[in-house]
Amino acid sequence: MGGKFVIRFEEMYAKLTGARHCLAVANGTSALITALDGLDVNAGDEVIVPPYTFVATVNAVLLRGALPVFADIDLETFQMDPKRVEPALTDRTTAIIPVHMAGTPADLDAITAIGRRRRVPVIEDACQAHLAEWRGKKVGTLGTAGCFSFQGSKNLNSGEGGAVLTNDDAVLERCYSFHNNGRSRVTGNAAFGYQHNGANLRLTEFQGALLISQMSRLEEQSKRRDENAAYLTSMLSQVPGIKPARWPEGATRSAWHLYMFRYDKAAFAGAPRSSFLKAMSAEGIPCSSGYQPLNKEPFIQNILGSRGFKRLFSEASLKGWREKNECPMNDRLCTEAVWFTQTMLLGTRADMEQIVEAVKKVQAQAHTLKA
Repeated sequence: MGGKFVIRFEEMYAKLTGARHCLAVANGTSALITALDGLDVNAGDEVIVPPYTFVATVNAVLLRGALPVFADIDLETFQMDPKRVEPALTDRTTAIIPVHMAGTPADLDAITAIGRRRRVPVIEDACQAHLAEWRGKKVGTLGTAGCFSFQGSKNLNSGEGGAVLTNDDAVLERCYSFHNNGRSRVTGNAAFGYQHNGANLRLTEFQGALLISQMSRLEEQSKRRDENAAYLTSMLSQVPGIKPARWPEGATRSAWHLYMFRYDKAAFAGAPRSSFLKAMSAEGIPCSSGYQPLNKEPFIQNILGSRGFKRLFSEASLKGWREKNECPMNDRLCTEAVWFTQTMLLGTRADMEQIVEAVKKVQAQAHTLKA
């Protein structure tokens, strides 16, 4: 049962986002697992996920004994492609998890419409998307549940921590019980009665106090990221071979947890992305290549071959899983993507200009780069 700081944070974050309820939990992975339980996603079910996301999105599904089904991404936005979602649905599908990758909203109009039409709940993985908005509403509030992370790299952080948002009273009750060892929200820790199975996934009072303090600077820092990202995009869009990620129509604000663009080596004398990254680092600009194809990770195949999953799913469905979960657009993105972290966007306009100057310098000298 949360103490005064956790309860106060829950009230503040619910008010900030416009959600009816906020439940603080131990971390973002816990938020996803808790939300899945709150929506009764269980062993033998299927859950639609994107392939371009942190592994926690998939781990949470697997830990429920459910099968992740990957819907490919849109190459221009880096987000789950709604056109790939509906064909992936089956009679076993019990949830759709769009990820607001890098803090920019996925296409919630299209995805929530599919969910309503097919009666499949949508869980927003907003772990990177604090204060991001879809048509002026905070993400995490448009699906049946929304999940956030407050891990150390996040825009709002307490070292570790997470939260589940929901406007559904019944979902809140089940999520609360699950995160508090199966106890009721009404009785809390005062009685040893249990509603159903659960775990200890509570946020600590210390972390709650940290988050309350951190929230005082969240909006100011978010505005600075907005301004710097817009300025950086205006300049990088003019550089041949650099293609900043496009927002889906309907996205009205990004959290800018990451600044992402695609690198076209043809505009850099054929220099591979790895050489571009090394050259940028040498110019004092840290950047990374981002995620690898999650749908091709060996650990997933190992789990699908486990005794438990063989009991849950037919041999034919497990054997053909790899072929059915090919994501060619994501494969391409994983060879082209370049990331800057959110802390880089907390600098000055001069810092943004320095980034662009470095890109142009590397491009001018690209013929000298080694593979």
